[in-house]
Amino acid sequence: MSAIDELIEDTGAFDCVECGKCTSVCPVAEINSEFAPRLIVVKAQAGLEGLAKEKDIWSCLTCGLCNDMCPYKVDFTEFIRGMRSEAVIHGALPVCSKGGLLQTMGRIMTSPELKQNRLSWVTDDLKVAEKGDIYFFTGCTAHFDYIFEEREIKTSGILVAAVKIMNSAGITPAVSNDEVCCGHDLNWTGNEEHFEKLMEKNLEVIKASGAKQVVFTCPEGMRTFEFDYKDIAGDLGFEVLHISELILDLIDQDKLQHKDLDGKVTFHDPCRLGRHLGIYDDPRDMIKETGAELVEMERSRNKSTCCGVSAFATCEASSKQMQIERLKEAKKTGAQKMLTFCPKCWLHFKCSTWKKFPGLEEEVDIPIEDATIFFSKTLE
Repeated sequence: MSAIDELIEDTGAFDCVECGKCTSVCPVAEINSEFAPRLIVVKAQAGLEGLAKEKDIWSCLTCGLCNDMCPYKVDFTEFIRGMRSEAVIHGALPVCSKGGLLQTMGRIMTSPELKQNRLSWVTDDLKVAEKGDIYFFTGCTAHFDYIFEEREIKTSGILVAAVKIMNSAGITPAVSNDEVCCGHDLNWTGNEEHFEKLMEKNLEVIKASGAKQVVFTCPEGMRTFEFDYKDIAGDLGFEVLHISELILDLIDQDKLQHKDLDGKVTFHDPCRLGRHLGIYDDPRDMIKETGAELVEMERSRNKSTCCGVSAFATCEASSKQMQIERLKEAKKTGAQKMLTFCPKCWLHFKCSTWKKFPGLEEEVDIPIEDATIFFSKTLE
């Protein structure tokens, strides 16, 4: 059996009956009438040779909307990931943002000679350690400050906010300068070899910390550990936890005292946190704990639309259109701010408004903020 045949069987793609329900909810198909998840499956069944060089397997956002809609439970997202790995083997590569800088960084981090300064965001007022029961996986969030400096947002502020929250509850999280990228972007752009090297380094670092729980502020990192690392390495020896889950646990235990905030906010569900990990209630419950009024957009929870970019490999004109439509939706709620729990969603939405769109300013003029930072303001 060929690798493609195995992928089709493992993901249930043979069960696709071409009903078109996946296409009816696909955000890419909504803009590009020639794109359809089911057609990629049909072409794959006919053979990889032509498909490897087609744009469709790279245009897919792997957002998971099609998975939720499919009546036959075809795992389209894993099918696309597997097809990309095969495509790379056949010499077909995606066109990535920033000239592939983010993917290059991931490959560089696999080097055993690598010397990093990834904890430069840790200020004197933050308490962190090398070992402890709780490890805080920071991923590439701090690096985005420099790569996307022109966007005028500090994603490292997410990390600072998370540590402040943990410190307020008496927790000194373990962090490490030897940690590397989780490998999400390499994994979803077909580079399994370097992805596994990153995984091995991270698991070694966390094991050395003695952690029983690993906390994430980035959904992509958490999803990578929870599914992809476990698929390869088996039991990791620790629990993965989203920051919203930790905050709610600390509040329930009366370990985290906080004041109320005013205002009205709306929440954008990141694809990896929502449809991939199934975490919908905890972010909302955490936001409600701030005292702010939470109003939902028309498309929320498992129906939430994507920020338009996945693994920094799908940034194109259609991405901007998706972002603009999502910001319009957020603005219509009457909220004063749109919150999200993904540093990349924050970056991508900021990108869509970074360059002005004549005639659209008022429709998309809504501030965007990471929800971890928003909650940290209740401690001030």
